[in-house]
Amino acid sequence: MIPVRGHQGARIAVLGLGRSGLSAARALRAGGAEPLCWDDNPAARAAAEAEGFNCTDLAKPDALHAVAALIVSPGIPHLYPVPNPVVAAALAAGIPVDNDIGLFFRSLATPDWQRYDTAPRVVAVTGSNGKSTTAALIHHILTATGRPTQLAGNIGRGVLDIDPPGNGGVVVLELSSYQTDLARALTPDIAVFTNLSPDHLDRHAGKGGYFAAKRRLFAEGGPDRAVIGVDEPEGLFLAGQMAEAPSDDRVIRVSVASKLTGPGWQVFARKGFLAEYRKGKQVGSIDLRAIKGLPGAHNHQNACAAYAVARSLGLAPRVIESAMQSYPGLPHRSQIVAEAGGVTYVNDSKATNVDSAAKALAAFPRIRWICGGLEKEGGLDALRGATGTVAKAYVIGREAAGFALQLDVESEICTDMATAVARAVADAEPGDTVLLAPAAASFDQYDNFEQRGTDFTEQVHKHL
Repeated sequence: MIPVRGHQGARIAVLGLGRSGLSAARALRAGGAEPLCWDDNPAARAAAEAEGFNCTDLAKPDALHAVAALIVSPGIPHLYPVPNPVVAAALAAGIPVDNDIGLFFRSLATPDWQRYDTAPRVVAVTGSNGKSTTAALIHHILTATGRPTQLAGNIGRGVLDIDPPGNGGVVVLELSSYQTDLARALTPDIAVFTNLSPDHLDRHAGKGGYFAAKRRLFAEGGPDRAVIGVDEPEGLFLAGQMAEAPSDDRVIRVSVASKLTGPGWQVFARKGFLAEYRKGKQVGSIDLRAIKGLPGAHNHQNACAAYAVARSLGLAPRVIESAMQSYPGLPHRSQIVAEAGGVTYVNDSKATNVDSAAKALAAFPRIRWICGGLEKEGGLDALRGATGTVAKAYVIGREAAGFALQLDVESEICTDMATAVARAVADAEPGDTVLLAPAAASFDQYDNFEQRGTDFTEQVHKHL
């Protein structure tokens, strides 16, 4: 646990008692603060009370009296589309509003660090797609090479639940826009921006607000090194803002769309080969095609970003390549769950928006595509032209018929996962990939994308 510093003896309100909220309450108590907790879910309150926390409805009049700060869980809106009433009351009363990420960055460094030969480092990864894989891959590379490392944030453990890092330790964080948007402190040593595509637009009042939330990690964090995907205008703009000159190697530009040139530091992948250039000369390369845990161009982008971080931490190209070979992939993210009769079955349930689904479709040569669910804002127009590898679509979800009408490929309305998998298995031929890449949220039929991916995997194994 990372005890929270700077709030000793203060009453701190904690709104939301999920993983991040409850860990924040524990860390606040460990640091000498008095947490005052609330969650609308009775089960969450009961869990907190079982640990001895005081739960009080923070929406009641005077509930925020003598409160020094309000800590808000990521899922609770603080500005758009409408601020949560407790957050609005805190802001009106002049009470600072923060989250567990802000507490983490304020509390991580301690006087003990002065005794270390190598100070701990924090790597923070954000972006629309690929941030989980990138963070997990960085963690895997460091683990495989014997570097002490912990993975936390939007993946793995809550940031305040980790152990205080020791000499040379590296903390790898995946951070969503919900987390970067509100944190009052953001000070990573290395910050990574993978890419940007429209998502969470209601929460950020449009794409500009969404990008602004991601940009805070760099503009306010002032990282020593910034690894930035430049295949979208926003990433290109961000790299330009962070660099002092074309040769500024504090910025590492990453691409899977083009060969990067110039006097700076670049890492790019083309036709399955990763290349690292510095000062106009190639200094490293990796053949990514044989790494089963990283299929497709979108994963090659993740590999480039992870490689750039590992190089920033002093690892040699051949050492990084060896570690990547053993990367197993993450559950529900281009995860190979079975291979039989020449057919590969891939679970990419995390492909919840059209951009991530399009990237998944580009990773395999001939696809039996299982898609559908709760359609996100913006529709499916961005998928048109990205379905050239699809032999047939098998559409699930309560609105499967309407979803299928928007596709530009042959489709079959299946509604549920069991039917979709059965039909795809029956139609699949050697060389095909049966791919779950929904291009939609899961909440019309499942509690989360993990449950949807697990259902797909179980249905596949029933037929094999």
